[in-house]
Amino acid sequence: MKFLVSPNAFKGTLTASEASILIEKSIREILPDSGIELLPIADGGDGTCELLIDHLGLEKVNVWSLNAVGQPIQGHFGWDEISKVSYLDVSTFSGLGILQDFQKEPRTASTFGTGLAIQQALLLGAEEIVLGLGGSATIDFGTGILRALGFHFLDQKGRELHMFSTDLIPKTKFIQLPINKPKVKFTCLCDVKNTFFGERGAVRVFGPQKGLDKDELLDFESQHRRLVDLLIKKTGKAWEDRSGFGAAGGIALGLDFFFETKLAYGANYFFEKVKLKEKIESADWIITGEGRYDDQSSEGKACYELLQMAKYKGKKIALISSGSEAENAGFDLVLKLPDLDFSDLLLKKKASENLQRLINSSLKEGLFNDYTRR
Repeated sequence: MKFLVSPNAFKGTLTASEASILIEKSIREILPDSGIELLPIADGGDGTCELLIDHLGLEKVNVWSLNAVGQPIQGHFGWDEISKVSYLDVSTFSGLGILQDFQKEPRTASTFGTGLAIQQALLLGAEEIVLGLGGSATIDFGTGILRALGFHFLDQKGRELHMFSTDLIPKTKFIQLPINKPKVKFTCLCDVKNTFFGERGAVRVFGPQKGLDKDELLDFESQHRRLVDLLIKKTGKAWEDRSGFGAAGGIALGLDFFFETKLAYGANYFFEKVKLKEKIESADWIITGEGRYDDQSSEGKACYELLQMAKYKGKKIALISSGSEAENAGFDLVLKLPDLDFSDLLLKKKASENLQRLINSSLKEGLFNDYTRR
């Protein structure tokens, strides 16, 4: 039997690569004669470009930059010298997961550090920047990235407003373009379909998890609406709030006013880049998984898109996830993980143990064999 092991990240506990290795270990111990191919997957969420860098064998360029609150941080981006394309996760420098709880403050959080890394890629000769939008700590329209690329945001008196400032969004009255605007295009990978404004928009849906109080949401959103009006006036560009503009606090929205910017759903982009269709062809069983499969999963998340591909190819697919929402989603086998206490200091250790225990018991019980014979 040949397995294709392709989990997404188990958010807050295990990366996709870590989960893949644990699943592989169990299969090798219990079904040692099986063929196994590891291909951890992503959909625009945290670590998407990191996985692409590994899968595509790209050079990793290490750089020092700033995190979302202005502290020094070291990270890297992927560089493809032949195609002149750089791959970078916004979460590497401007991510929510690298901040402590008391630092989560979207009024001051900025993508400036991500912009500094992009600037380094441009110095190498990058003509396209692929941005993984998942896991951002910011709701700044990508103004930090724009500032790092030479744009200036000025107040009513023409004075420059600083990054990491509560004044930036509400007090910007003028935008000064760089004399020599970089010639670069952006491909933004997202895993959500939210627009920026409205009830399902970036501020109201993602603002609370980034540090906004509920009674601040409408005022914060109105400040951004004024900035969009200014961007429209500055560029004369026809504008509409598009699906995906709500990802990463509106980064693609801001970039789109000044650069050629493509929004792509991360799962489809990722699958095409790693040639997943070809790998599915040779598998008897596909094992995927994520922390919790829910009603958002069918809106372009990796596990759902992989399910569609597996069914199209007539392949068996198993999902590992907590909760019971996936039971009627169409998977051939759903393996349910126990819920975790995310305040537990041993969270990652317990998540690893739970995953390995679950896959071990499923293999020993012959669940994959039984389903293969059906």
